[in-house]
Amino acid sequence: MTTTDHALQPPASAPLLPAEETGVAFDWPRIAAYLAEQGYRLDPGFTPRRFVGGLANVNMLLRVDDGWAVLRRPPPGPLPKGAHDMAREHKVLNALGPHLAIAPQSILFCEDESVAGAPFQLLAYHEGRVVRGGDISPLPPTAETGVALSAMLVDTLASIHAVDTETAGLSDLGRPEGFLTRTAKGWIARAASILNGERPAACAAVVDWLEAQDQEEANAPVLLHNDFKLDNIILAKDAIAPHKVIDWDMATRGDPMMDVATLLSYWTEADDPECMLKLDQMPTAGQGFMRREQAAMAYAERTGRSLEGFLFPRVLAIFKLGVVFLQLRALGAQNAKASARIDAVNPHELFQFALDVAHGKRF
Repeated sequence: MTTTDHALQPPASAPLLPAEETGVAFDWPRIAAYLAEQGYRLDPGFTPRRFVGGLANVNMLLRVDDGWAVLRRPPPGPLPKGAHDMAREHKVLNALGPHLAIAPQSILFCEDESVAGAPFQLLAYHEGRVVRGGDISPLPPTAETGVALSAMLVDTLASIHAVDTETAGLSDLGRPEGFLTRTAKGWIARAASILNGERPAACAAVVDWLEAQDQEEANAPVLLHNDFKLDNIILAKDAIAPHKVIDWDMATRGDPMMDVATLLSYWTEADDPECMLKLDQMPTAGQGFMRREQAAMAYAERTGRSLEGFLFPRVLAIFKLGVVFLQLRALGAQNAKASARIDAVNPHELFQFALDVAHGKRF
């Protein structure tokens, strides 16, 4: 683990919540004993704190040995199959280390749920700047910033998709054959489960549209981050450039257009309907930012990949986001700030927006 400041004060660049706002009752002596067995010392002089920003996974800042580390575990409660997979994230990050400089270091993985209430990782803490939600700070609120962030997002995603998964030892990650069709079926099943078989009009219409498409995947599979957006990038301290990309627990291999579509599902525009503006995920409605269509075209130009057939993953990504907010509401937020953000977004309005995109009313 990289050693940083030796004073027992958290890094100034890490917005934090008190430990009691985690929604999880951590047994820190038990965790300290486990870490000691692995050769690491949890410093009792620093009270662990939770990072601001996450809506689901719990990320705690710890003092371990002479440096800072992050304990990362799933949220409490029943979890959707395949979600919040700490084992997958640990595997991916360890494989990517020599091949992708922007991948953070995962120090260890613990599958014993008795230690922290769920499987967890210990990751190295990486300092930098993070742009959270619709607020452009800590960067200057200028058109130049929007232009630079737009280009950085496209270029960073392209660099992830350029990883040779076979060389990195990730040729067994996921099931890329039929990825888009299988992903659609999985999210449709999740929606049905959460809604207890009910079929609200907009949701049902999007499901019918997705199921009616004759989807063929035109692109060779690549490494997918699967939740790529601005606040999952730790920026360099002195430039609009990626230092580390975090939150790899849903990483897999599949059609690269799903990652592009996921990014654009968070990419709001100033004239979007209220449900998109209330997402408050990225400040892309501000000055200087590309519009969604421009960002998609920039990715295509940067990578040489065609946008033919992009409508299916585009609609699927918005539908997926609506289902995620249904899940988050069912799971229950772990602190008041997260709860307010979740409650502000109406999943059924997102389904309607997906339908508008499917019918060509929006990009």
